[in-house]
Amino acid sequence: MASISFLIGIGLGLVGATLLTIKSLLSFSRTGPQIKAEIWKKYRLYSVFAMLRLVVWVFVVITWLAWVGGFTYGVWCSVNGWNLGWVGVLCAEVTVVVLVISLQFCKHLLHIPSSIVMSSNYMPSRFYRLRRYLSVTILRWVELFLWLVVLLPLLMKLFVPGLSLAETDWAEWSVFGLLLVPYLFSVWPEWVPHQKSSQVSGHLPNIVMIGCDTLRVDRFGVTGHHRDTSPFIDALIKRGRMFVNCYTPQARTAPSLLSFLTGLWPHHHGIRTNFASSKDLDENITTLPSLLSDHGYETVAVSDWAGSDLGKFKLGFDECDLPSDQWNLKYLIRQGPKDIRLFLSLFTHNRFGRFFLPEIYYLAGVPLTAHLGQRARSKISCLTGKDKPFFLDLFMATAHPPFGSEYPYYSRYSDPEYSGESKFAMARLVDPFDIIRSQREPKEAFDLDQINDLYDACVRRFDDEVRDIVHHLRACGIENNTVLVIYSDHGMELFEHDTWGQGNSAVGEASPRVPLVIVDPRNGYSGLDSRVVRTVDLFPTICDLCGIDQPSAMDGVSLKPYLDDEQLDYDLAAYSETGDWLVKPPGQQSKHQAYPGVLDLLDVSEDSGEITIKKDCLDLVNQARDRMIRRGKWKLVYFPLVNGVEYALYDLEQDPGCCHDVANLHLDVVSDLKRELLDWIGQ
Repeated sequence: MASISFLIGIGLGLVGATLLTIKSLLSFSRTGPQIKAEIWKKYRLYSVFAMLRLVVWVFVVITWLAWVGGFTYGVWCSVNGWNLGWVGVLCAEVTVVVLVISLQFCKHLLHIPSSIVMSSNYMPSRFYRLRRYLSVTILRWVELFLWLVVLLPLLMKLFVPGLSLAETDWAEWSVFGLLLVPYLFSVWPEWVPHQKSSQVSGHLPNIVMIGCDTLRVDRFGVTGHHRDTSPFIDALIKRGRMFVNCYTPQARTAPSLLSFLTGLWPHHHGIRTNFASSKDLDENITTLPSLLSDHGYETVAVSDWAGSDLGKFKLGFDECDLPSDQWNLKYLIRQGPKDIRLFLSLFTHNRFGRFFLPEIYYLAGVPLTAHLGQRARSKISCLTGKDKPFFLDLFMATAHPPFGSEYPYYSRYSDPEYSGESKFAMARLVDPFDIIRSQREPKEAFDLDQINDLYDACVRRFDDEVRDIVHHLRACGIENNTVLVIYSDHGMELFEHDTWGQGNSAVGEASPRVPLVIVDPRNGYSGLDSRVVRTVDLFPTICDLCGIDQPSAMDGVSLKPYLDDEQLDYDLAAYSETGDWLVKPPGQQSKHQAYPGVLDLLDVSEDSGEITIKKDCLDLVNQARDRMIRRGKWKLVYFPLVNGVEYALYDLEQDPGCCHDVANLHLDVVSDLKRELLDWIGQ
């Protein structure tokens, strides 16, 4: 039996891998930004290696499924006295391969449909009819049936009179058990013990930062949103402080995260673009993780694809549980073409994928909130058992485009009758050319109501994960000695000013303004705080809360006095600049300074594969950025034009949407803010 099953299984694996490879090459599409052909030529051999690696894994998965089917059929033959022939084994193995692949597809289509959307370029509307027939109950019954088919012969051998396990049966079942080991390794949940604290009284406080990429301030209940998107965080703010006017210096992930963790403006820490080299960060800069480590803290970063920058740059974390640099051509090549990527994604949303195929597991746009939350809680338990404080930074892409979330969140607020292409996730964000094209399109080209529904569902998903982590801190007995920070790197523009995305406009508040919540159970402050603060202020604030001297070279200031005194106001000035435009944003003036498209901007390191902006293009990109300064209720926006500069002034108390330029009515305000902003730009 064993030899027949093994040979047929290998044959099916070879046939399946070959057919899928041919299909992938005929409709080839890769992830990431499009790179010029001459650069790709340098990576031809690496591309072949990466493709063969994925093909081998396709072969392994199909062969393994076939073997399970063959051995199951063989055991049934043994129980019933059937003749074991190669035709029966072939039919059994093909049946199991088809059934399991179909089941995995249906499970993904129900539980994480955005995984299917992001793993392929196929229109999701093709699967809507099938999705209507799926439910958790149906899939569980199907899975139970398959397990019964597998295990029933063993149960019959053990409990049915007249049947017993012969010596040959034990050998067969041992092999069969070995076949199930990879499955059990994949699906076994992360161990999350409730380790009780061994930290001594008067210990330095633990610090837990929970970040959500692309989280807008105005989507919380406490800031006036009409939906129940944040019930737990709303309640949590009664025990902490939420700064609703906190600004990031640039609404792009890498510059923003680096400003949080260095307390410096991007032009001081050196990272002013997502397409930055890991060597661009000055090694002499003191970072928050390294400073805390010097004071006895154990420092850990946990993230998905959105937070790979936490490991790309040398920030001083003792442990980084996150993927490799997402803006790396070698990494993107290893994700392979769409059809192979789609197939492997059905079997890698688990521990197996994280260890052996992280490029597929961490694919951009695939929801991993539940996985990250589970791993973070597990690490909290391990860290709690030690006699030293810890710093944990958990950063999740939960609210990042394409706004896909797990079941049942993606349908929580959506119209059940909606049948457009954005049912599970924002459409046209898979193919690189589509992403670039969509940046040019006006509001009317998008199903904006559905996209807002999906976005709100992502916010609620994040809120629930924050709840689970806080409850775990409580169960571990460390909640009262843990400073909790909830933050975002930037917000999200949804056509408030003729464009969508992050960091494309300095006019609106949706992108540069971020939520910042600080909960220190040792203090009694609570509620909303409308004073203007900046993300660079978090580093010195944490130093102050921990009683640690902050580095002298800091652009930020400690907000601890704000926490202690609600009347105090430093009258801080917040600055922000736009990110790198893939194409000219809709609504931008024709006379605005511009630079070449993304194809002409990007370069690739031949050694590391890092995708960066060409050095000779950096000055051009930086000169073309829009900038803004906010002080008090006033916001001044700077537009660099081909022949000079233009300014716009907004009164955020009277005009929070920044719709009415009042520069001509307040020339003295413009003059004062202009001087400050130009000083900042001059640095």
